[in-house]
Amino acid sequence: MNVQSLFAERIGGARFGLGNEIYKFEKIKRAKAAARAARPDVEMLDFGVGEPDQMAPPVIRRVLKKAVDDPANRGYADNGIREFKVAAAEYMRRIFGVSDLDPDAEINHSIGSKPALAMLPLCFINPGDVALVTAPGYPVLATHTRYLGGEVVKVPLRAENGFYPDLDAIDPDVARRAKLFYVNYPNNPTGAAPTEELFDRLIAFAERHNILIVQDAAYATLVYGRKPLSILSRPGGKETAVELHSMSKSYNMTGWRLGFVAGAARVVQAYAEVKDNIDSGQFKAIQVAACAGISDSALSEKIRRHYERRLKKMVAALQRVGFQARMPGGTFYLYVPAPKGAGSLAFANAEEASQHLIREHSISTVPWDDVGGFLRFSATFESRGAWDDDRVIAELEARLRRAALRF
Repeated sequence: MNVQSLFAERIGGARFGLGNEIYKFEKIKRAKAAARAARPDVEMLDFGVGEPDQMAPPVIRRVLKKAVDDPANRGYADNGIREFKVAAAEYMRRIFGVSDLDPDAEINHSIGSKPALAMLPLCFINPGDVALVTAPGYPVLATHTRYLGGEVVKVPLRAENGFYPDLDAIDPDVARRAKLFYVNYPNNPTGAAPTEELFDRLIAFAERHNILIVQDAAYATLVYGRKPLSILSRPGGKETAVELHSMSKSYNMTGWRLGFVAGAARVVQAYAEVKDNIDSGQFKAIQVAACAGISDSALSEKIRRHYERRLKKMVAALQRVGFQARMPGGTFYLYVPAPKGAGSLAFANAEEASQHLIREHSISTVPWDDVGGFLRFSATFESRGAWDDDRVIAELEARLRRAALRF
């Protein structure tokens, strides 16, 4: 059997698995392995990890332990339990001021945001249709748009625009053919937070061109110096946008895989129909556990403060060694222009800077070269507790000084 001839063209066809290209995160993984092998006694300072460093809140864990022993939770969840939909509606009301969501028609759970982003193109994209996606950004919706024969048009997020999309620069013909516009605020990796003006401009753009906004709100509660904001709270938002929320970042529940889709009933209905043909729902006990905590703003606020404290210390340390660092509007990332070199060594791009820091100084970051060269430092680094954060950040600063970076 020649299985190589059977692969679909969407994943490379007969060429699948035969290329020599190494993707960014695989390069980082290999560089970290090489650094550990070369310096086994040197601690790897991993500022590249994009998931929380702490456990989910105790109340959520306690309820899960009880819920797994309840026979009522043993079966298929399908499109979710009503209790979680009601809890999600209360979360939207209490934290974002969105009080008019119907939990039965305008909310449906997801096994994390990633599957929802993969399914939405199945609801809307035909061959030749366009999806607008911000760059840099999370690639899942774009990947699945391509799988379906759609066209992906990247909308650059530039520093001079505050890392917001320049809607006036989008080709009107492209906008006419577009069905979906993926945005993500608070934004990974740039840290830009949403504003009412941004959401209002996106809503007006969507109304003008008959486009559905897909707002990925995975970091929605992690904002600094402002209140959390939902596009569904803005006039016309529920008619032009669907918003994806996740328990992963706001409640330290990455491995639990739980989120929800909220917005216009017809969009949620389409998502639910596709989802019903792909998965059988997240374990009911996980949904029950989430109900115990997601509408408690004190829990998400404690997590938010944890990252805010770390980010402020990281900003100060990076500034002292020459980085143009400042507090982000949201997320747990710092997105800073990459150094141009180290000593006599010149870097052609952010990836070369990142590889140098890992291999020579055991500092892991994530490079982004989509729109200029930037490094992403995450505040989810490992430490032995809050008391140990200062040691890790001081060690980061000391190593960066020894690196003799040029900007």
